[in-house]
Amino acid sequence: MQTQQIFLFFIGIVALAGLVAFFSGRSKAQRVRASGAEMYAQPDQYGWFTAISSAGPALLVGLAAVVAIATAGIDIEGMQLLIASLVVAAAGLVIGLALVKPDFHARNAIETLIRYVLIGAAMISIVTTFGILVSIIFEAIRFFQMESFWTFITGTTWDPGNSFQMAAGRGEGVESTANFGAVPLFAGTFMITLIAMLVAIPIGLLAAVYMAEFAPERVRTVAKPVLEVLAGIPTVVYGFFAAITVAPLVVDIFSPLGIEASYNNALAPGLVMGIMIIPFISSLSDDVITSVPDTMRQGSLALGMTHGETIRNVILPAALPGIVSASLLAMSRALGETMIVVMAAGMRPNLTANPLEDMTTVTVRIVAALTGDQEFASAETLSAFALGLVLFVVTLLLNMVSVVLIRRFREKYSANNL
Repeated sequence: MQTQQIFLFFIGIVALAGLVAFFSGRSKAQRVRASGAEMYAQPDQYGWFTAISSAGPALLVGLAAVVAIATAGIDIEGMQLLIASLVVAAAGLVIGLALVKPDFHARNAIETLIRYVLIGAAMISIVTTFGILVSIIFEAIRFFQMESFWTFITGTTWDPGNSFQMAAGRGEGVESTANFGAVPLFAGTFMITLIAMLVAIPIGLLAAVYMAEFAPERVRTVAKPVLEVLAGIPTVVYGFFAAITVAPLVVDIFSPLGIEASYNNALAPGLVMGIMIIPFISSLSDDVITSVPDTMRQGSLALGMTHGETIRNVILPAALPGIVSASLLAMSRALGETMIVVMAAGMRPNLTANPLEDMTTVTVRIVAALTGDQEFASAETLSAFALGLVLFVVTLLLNMVSVVLIRRFREKYSANNL
């Protein structure tokens, strides 16, 4: 029996077991209630409990079989798996029906199970984050065993040189010419991110103020989804726009002024990236501004302030932690962008303060180091993990600060504290 057929049969058994168990449990609960006994839960809740008791263990059997095959290499026949699932489902059905009685709290059991499922989902996210961090750390350590950490974070030249040949064993008697100074990469990353934030924060914040304080309901219901559509456009489309339209436009604007600008410049991707992250700032800031208690608005107006003064002196200061948090989240998004930069700014590590020159970012170099016919043990390939580790730490710190600011905002302006 093919794997696809086994999977379909297994899903069918689990679904059928759950369906039969639900109707059986509900039917028994209805009969018990009809006999005059006082039940602690509704018949449907007993039905759901019976369905979970039957289908849940059968599903766990399938997951355990998958783990055993993938990790231990155990050979499990498809028919054996189906029979075991059917037996476990039948046993769960019997146990579930046996518990359908007046003194059993089916609702509490279901709520407890749901709570554990939610805890498990949260733990998966946490474990995944730590797994990503650990996997990056081990490879980054291998890189720092080859190259100095101090040179990596302070060096101003990024040139892999002959590191590939050295790792492949073809560099005997040849001195290594590799330089892995990451300063140009991080300078380019923060330069383009700064340009993007200078575009996104004013426009996004003003759009949020308009949506929250001035826009009629009809305009708000139409304009806000349209603005948020920008967040759903693929970044490669933004990259085409930056490379084909914005970059030549930048050159055409500065050339008559006698200022030389490269077609691969940092200004173009920064501007386009700023447009891309406007929805992040506007949407989150809009939610924060609208969550400011209305009593603060009414109190300000009652004291004689105008609507504009209320926004400037009351609402924006109250919403400031949330606005800063939205900006930090948008900055994290900009730091990790790759396609726009590689298509419009180029791939040359260039330490410069001139946004009209070409430069590259950390993420672009990570992609370049991990693509193509590369020796994995080479310093050039392993440098991607070192760059990824630093970028991971930076974005993680920004996200943590954002979460702390949002929490302080909620604690300060929650309805219970007014």
